Amino acid sequence: MAELESLETAAEHERILREIESTDTACIGPTLRSVYDGEEHGRFMEKLEARIRNHDREIEKMCNFHYQGFVDSITELLKVRGEAQKLKNQVTDTNRKLQSEGKELIIAMEELKQCRLQQRNISATVDKLTLCLPVLEMYSKLREQMKSKRHYPALKTLEHLEHTYLPQVSHYRFCKVMVDNIPKLREEIKEVSMSDLKDFLESIRKHSDKIGETAMKQAQQQRNLDNIVSQHPRISGGKKSKKEACAGSDLEVPGAQELVDFSPVYRCLHIYSVLGARETFENYYRKQRRKQARLVLQPPSNMHETLDGYRKYFNQIVGFFVVEDHILHTTQGLVNRAYIDELWEMALSKTIAALRTHSSYCSDPSLVLDLKNLIVLFADTLQGYGFPVNQLFDMLLEIQDQYSETLLKKWSGVFRNILDSDNYSPIPVTNEEIYKKMVAQFPFQDAELEKQPFPKKFPFSEFVPKVYNQIKEFIYACLKFSEDLHLSSTEVDDMIRKSTNLLLTRTLSNCLQNVIKRKNVGLTELVQIIINTTHLEKSCKFLEEFITNITNVLPETVHTTKLYGTTTFKDARHAAEEEIYTNLNQKIDQFLQLADYDWMALEPGSRASDYLVDLIGFLRSTFAVFTHLPGKVAQTACMSACKHLSTSLMQLLLEAEVRQLTLGALQQFNLDVEECEQFARSGPVPGFQGDTLQLAFIDLRQLLDLFIQWDWSTYLADYGQPTCKYLRVNPTTALVLLEKMRDTSRKNNVFAQFRKNERDKQKLIDTVAKQLRGLINSHHS
Repeated sequence: MAELESLETAAEHERILREIESTDTACIGPTLRSVYDGEEHGRFMEKLEARIRNHDREIEKMCNFHYQGFVDSITELLKVRGEAQKLKNQVTDTNRKLQSEGKELIIAMEELKQCRLQQRNISATVDKLTLCLPVLEMYSKLREQMKSKRHYPALKTLEHLEHTYLPQVSHYRFCKVMVDNIPKLREEIKEVSMSDLKDFLESIRKHSDKIGETAMKQAQQQRNLDNIVSQHPRISGGKKSKKEACAGSDLEVPGAQELVDFSPVYRCLHIYSVLGARETFENYYRKQRRKQARLVLQPPSNMHETLDGYRKYFNQIVGFFVVEDHILHTTQGLVNRAYIDELWEMALSKTIAALRTHSSYCSDPSLVLDLKNLIVLFADTLQGYGFPVNQLFDMLLEIQDQYSETLLKKWSGVFRNILDSDNYSPIPVTNEEIYKKMVAQFPFQDAELEKQPFPKKFPFSEFVPKVYNQIKEFIYACLKFSEDLHLSSTEVDDMIRKSTNLLLTRTLSNCLQNVIKRKNVGLTELVQIIINTTHLEKSCKFLEEFITNITNVLPETVHTTKLYGTTTFKDARHAAEEEIYTNLNQKIDQFLQLADYDWMALEPGSRASDYLVDLIGFLRSTFAVFTHLPGKVAQTACMSACKHLSTSLMQLLLEAEVRQLTLGALQQFNLDVEECEQFARSGPVPGFQGDTLQLAFIDLRQLLDLFIQWDWSTYLADYGQPTCKYLRVNPTTALVLLEKMRDTSRKNNVFAQFRKNERDKQKLIDTVAKQLRGLINSHHS
């Protein structure tokens, strides 16, 4: 058993020795530890020493075997040492030289190293800048666009910057600043574009006048062009083209879009649309334009004073709606048709109200006519843009009535001037040329006058052709207003006839009546007025024809208004006739005021009183002028004058101031009445049958015959009988005159030839007076 253990121990020691021999020195520790951990430490040491001795013997054997070689090697080594020293020196020298020479290379290498480092940095920087530069360029472009007020491109640039470029370099600090600044830039673009819009709104408010003026000029030129095209005759089988006509007219007017830059509206609309605030923009735009519309529709207080006032008002309205129409057709939804129609309805009502108010102040027909033409142009212009204008034409029919009134006022002055400046004498003509000229002015035909040699006279005075031509001028003036009102021929004809009737029945009639009623008008003037109105009355049918020719509506057409000129001139003539009668009576009264009877005269004079002779002379000369009057007028005037003279003489005889009269005075009075009767018998006016005119003095004649012949028995006996000789003598009148003579008899001034029977005569007078009173009382009962 002990042997076995000894053998195992020896084997283990052998293994450890081999391991020590073959193992790296650094790893020998665990091997040695196993030796020291065992109980055979001494024996292992013995074996180890024995192994060392064996190795030493082997080394010695080997050395002995290789000693000569070793010596030789040492010898060789010594030789090599010398060479090595030389080599060392050479290497040292070479190294020194190399070091000396390599310093510049080292420096160059360091520089090259630095350059390579810089190159890498530059390359990296270039790469980074390649990413950053587009961002900076876009930002610079954005700023430049905003500076040049190109806001919509700026907004597009901002979108690209935000969504395309900045995400690529988002880790840089400057990019973060840009990102933070983007909302501010958007707001700035929004505010600046809104500022541009406000400037635009202010600009078009100021330029509406010019825009409207341009549009109305275009409408006027279009109307002229249409007239040229419609009136131009066919040439070479075809009409002149509208383009050629326009070129021929050489008229070019810039459009509204050429006068106004609408780009701020478009830009602002696009910007707000992109920013999602389109509705805000639309509401703001419409609100501001409504405010501007109300300002435009407010007329100036003095607009009615001149046509330019109306023109500027219309220009502004047209300019406003031309802009809105352009916006409607060049934008999508900024304004719509409903919005435009709402504005137009408001504008139409306010415009019509303003025109009604201001046109009512106008008293000049020329201004009213110009205003009508301006309103028509205003309506045509806006109609060309699609706005309904029927209400404007309806209002023009209202202004037509006012125009007629202003025309009537104007023609009232014209007629007054004609009538005031007329000489109321027949127009003299000295040759055929003047005669034909007058006949061309006034429709007059008289075969007898044509046969008379020159010089000769027309029966009427100058106011007849002048008034006739002024009536025609009035008709032309009425016709002018009806132009371009889209009225039918019948409506135009009716309008002209109604206005002309007003001219005749009111204006001309009043002027004639005023002339006739003037205090200083003479009988000659009145006679001429009657003659003139007679000829004007005959000319009414020619006025009818004149209206028919210019309106092409026959008088026989149903509902055609007739002219009332005949009535006007008849009324004027009747008034003149009445004025003649009144004037004659006044003249007679003036002569009678010169009567100076000596009611106490014992004997009559040898002839009629001077005042009466003068009166009869006046009447003869006056009635000689009546030769051109219608027969009945002259006869009526003569009869009226004689009756008035007879009545006035009777009143003169019976007036209360004449308390007493003598037979001699009565006989003198009888001489004057005989003078009147002689005048009546002489036929001062032709046409009276028999002694018709003398009957005007029958009351005086019978009264004077009764007293001069003292034929009371006949009067009293036949009183009340149809065949009574003194049928026209009223008992009251006879009693008054008898009382005057009885008072004179009491003073012994009456019946001087009957002095012997004076008492009997006085009794007779008392008896006659008593009987006359009895007749009077019986008549009253």
